[in-house]
Amino acid sequence: MANLWNRSSLQAANFTQKYFSTSRIHNAEHRCKLLIVGGGAGGCTMASKFARHLKKNEMIVIEPSDMHYYQPMFTLIGGGIKKLSDSGKLMKSVLPENATWIKDRVVDFNPHKNTVNTLNGDTISYEFLIIAMGLQLNYEQIPGLIEALNIPNTGVCSNYSPKYVNRTFEILQKFESGNAIFTYPSSPVKCPGAPQKICYITEDYLRKHGKRDKANVIYNTSLPVLFGVRKYADALWKLVEKRNIKVNLRTNLVEIRQKEKIAVFQNLDIPDQTTEMEYSMLHVTPPMSSPDFLRKCSDLVTEAGFVNAHKDTLQHVTFPNVFTIGDCSSTPNSKTAASVAAQSNVVFENMKACMNNKPLKSVYNGYASCPLVTGYGKCILAEFDYDLNPLETFPISQDKEMWLMYSMKKDVMPPLYWHLMLNGRWNGPGNFRNLMHLKLGK
Repeated sequence: MANLWNRSSLQAANFTQKYFSTSRIHNAEHRCKLLIVGGGAGGCTMASKFARHLKKNEMIVIEPSDMHYYQPMFTLIGGGIKKLSDSGKLMKSVLPENATWIKDRVVDFNPHKNTVNTLNGDTISYEFLIIAMGLQLNYEQIPGLIEALNIPNTGVCSNYSPKYVNRTFEILQKFESGNAIFTYPSSPVKCPGAPQKICYITEDYLRKHGKRDKANVIYNTSLPVLFGVRKYADALWKLVEKRNIKVNLRTNLVEIRQKEKIAVFQNLDIPDQTTEMEYSMLHVTPPMSSPDFLRKCSDLVTEAGFVNAHKDTLQHVTFPNVFTIGDCSSTPNSKTAASVAAQSNVVFENMKACMNNKPLKSVYNGYASCPLVTGYGKCILAEFDYDLNPLETFPISQDKEMWLMYSMKKDVMPPLYWHLMLNGRWNGPGNFRNLMHLKLGK
């Protein structure tokens, strides 16, 4: 039986390595034309685009995770609208077969030598590099948070991790009375609208289940505004006033005392001033940053730790053979999956031009989209550019709660992501927007 088990395991391992082109050899040296660091939305999208233009074994993707998650769905999971199983697929199924997947993480960048080193000791030499490492969730930066998330019945939840997202709806279902508090940290975050989306969904849930009059719904944000784009902020202020949601600006979570069910908040305008709040439900958006190993490479990143790229071309300011996409970039756009889609063709066209010693002509305008789910069956679709001007796809004003936008968020965007974007065939709604606004040929 032992020999049969060992033989079967070996055969399975050999099959997996052969079919999915996954590197399992440690302390090896690899060479490639294009190296993509990161297998999230940006990394997978770029791998698919270049897989149709590069030869077998010319492209390597480095990504340590076995699972790829469609993270914009986490808000819906937290609200009980979707299931976690709906949001994930095996990494091997979303990477193109024409790429070599090294299941590892980069721990050292050396852009002067065009090499990276991995945790398992591999060295990869490249001609061109795309950095698509996303953001790192820093739960440990808030004292008491990790403990509270890993103990049952603390009332603390977070939609931002697949490890914790199911807790949100569990806590929401058990909620009877008291403070339901939602936080936005003093750091860049992926999908900046998500911290308030779950606040609105919770408020709607409590109202539908006859518990709203026993709840104080509170949104504590470190930002000085409710939303960065004035048009949508005005609509959201009306919404929170109508639904009696208390908003505290410049208010940052700094500690959780889960035994007492107390959250401690700092007034960012008066740093010495803190406030303690009791909670029955506490949804925490963790502080975030670019990954540690990226931040330590000062040649590649800004002082804030993000890849130092030209905001128009997404090419690195110092190393012309390096490009970036997604949340780890220093470009001043909102960090959303929609931004990645809009950036993807810019990176693709400009990197192809760079490979052929031609000028870079493709320009990213900062497009970002945030479907602000405001309850069950309701959504405001915010779309905007670098200058925070609305850049709306539909020929109607999108600052209203609409079922159509909710349906797009829930039913249209997930298959679009899996079947078009990750296959390199969705570059955002720019062409559709031109058609809807009769700007044909632009």
